[in-house]
Parts: sequence; structure tokens; C-alpha cells
Amino acid sequence: MNVELGDLSAFVAVARAGGFREGARLSGASASGLSDAVRRLEAQLGVRLLNRTTRSVVPTEAGKGLLDRLMPALSEMEAALDVVNVFRERPTGTLRLNVPVSAARLVLPQIVPAFLEAYPDIQMEVITEESFVDVIAAGCDAGIRYDERLSPDMIAVPIGPRIQHFALGASAAYLERRGRPDHPRDLLAHACLRSRFSSGVETVWEFEREGETVVVEPTGPLLVTAGGGSDLAVNAAIAGTGIVALFEDWLRPHFDSGALEPVLEPWWPSFSGPFLYYPGRRLVPAPLRAFIDFVKSSPAGR
Repeated sequence: MNVELGDLSAFVAVARAGGFREGARLSGASASGLSDAVRRLEAQLGVRLLNRTTRSVVPTEAGKGLLDRLMPALSEMEAALDVVNVFRERPTGTLRLNVPVSAARLVLPQIVPAFLEAYPDIQMEVITEESFVDVIAAGCDAGIRYDERLSPDMIAVPIGPRIQHFALGASAAYLERRGRPDHPRDLLAHACLRSRFSSGVETVWEFEREGETVVVEPTGPLLVTAGGGSDLAVNAAIAGTGIVALFEDWLRPHFDSGALEPVLEPWWPSFSGPFLYYPGRRLVPAPLRAFIDFVKSSPAGR
């Protein structure tokens, strides 16, 4: 059976993206071209591979089986072709990163512009997501997370400031009205602006000072999704609604402007900075290798 590799690649692009338009956007092809390729492949194989509706495109059982077998093979082929890329004077291709909102806001702005200027033939796609994901299954080359405890087949590279702090802030008006906490336990009597992860788990507030650790489960009038809803919580704190807890670097501009006052600063705990992680079991694509080297050599990346 003479099946075109391009038709197989088109099927994979559409199946992974869940639609022809999204598959076209991610692959750089046209939606009509992908549709023609999938129809041609189905005709050659004599079986329907995708169930199409007005809202979604979902693989059939046959399509799922083919996709499961094709994905590893195409990944290895892409890696093999990318070997040639390292011999180019300037690497080319797309670098896809899966990162939390905090990294996209606080870490990458100090790195990405200079990296893209140094490597004009590389395109970068950044997907923000709070949960820890399988970067390969998500179609990404690497991820960034704040926890170095990764699976054994992952390689972790420090990226961004190595020591960070968890900070609390509130407006002067709120603190004058409700009082200033002297101890973390005082927060139980305050309006706290809370967050929870997409998994549904609410964040607890942890504090440490001179060997003493205190964990508080805050209550309050506002609950937002960690990352995506954090700016709303900050704005509510500035408006006097309550006390917000977030990365110090996220709140620092508001401390400096006077819009927020630091709360319980001697109790702010420190934690290690984020890590760039990627699978160690496969060849590193040239765009990712260039990014890793750039991060290691850049002051902003360390």
C-alpha cells in the first residue's frame, strides 16, 4: 500500500489538535489541505479515521489505533531530521513550551525577547497551564515548573531567580479598617483572597520564622483559579477587599507604588526557583538545545 508520509502527518496533526483549523494553525498547513490529505488517507486505507461534527473532530477506534502507533514513529523521524539542524549556522524550527502563568509573567519576559533576537529563525509557542503535564503528550518540547522533583527520565535545568518568596499584601485602607496581623494565625480573622489549582485543590498559606512553621487555611470572600485568576485577586486587594498571597515578584510593583502594603513580611517563606524540564530519553531538538544553552549562559536565566 503506497501511503504518503504527508497524509499520515496531516492525520496526526488534526487528531492531536482536535480539529482542522487548530491543526492547520499548529502545523502551518491550510485547513483545506489537511482535510484533503485525511480524506485521501481514509480512501487508501478503506476505513474512517476521524468522526467529524460541527464542533469537534475525534478519532474513531481505527484512528486511535493508528495514532498510537504513528506518534512514536513520527517523533523519532522528526528527531532524526533535526540532527541536520545542528549543523546549520542558525537553528530553525518551532520551540513549544508548557509553563505556569507565573513563569510566563515573571521569568520568560527577561529571557524570550533576547533569545528570539539571537535566533531569528526560531519560532516560540508558549502554552500556559498550571497542572504538571507530560510535555510530549501535550505536543511540547519542554516545560517549566517550580518543583525539581521530576520523574527520573526528565532533565531539569534551573531557569530564573533561584530564590523566591511567597508574599502577602493588602491596601492601607483595608489594614486601617481591619488591623494589621502580627502572627499568621491572625489571618483567620481576616478577609483572605484565596486561590485553588485547576485540580480543585485550594492553596494553603505557609509561613516560617526562626525555625517555626505555621500553616493557615484561609477563608474569605474571593476564590480564584491559581495563575489565571491571580490578577483579579491582586486588583481586589488594591481595592481594599482583603489580603492577597502571591509571589513576591508579582506583588513587588504594587508594594513599590504604595498600592499595597507588605503583610507579615518577617514570616514570608522562601522556595527554590523554577526549572526547565524535558525528556532525557530522546534527542533534543535544535531549537530546544539553543534555548537551553541560552538560558545557561544568560544572567536572566539563572
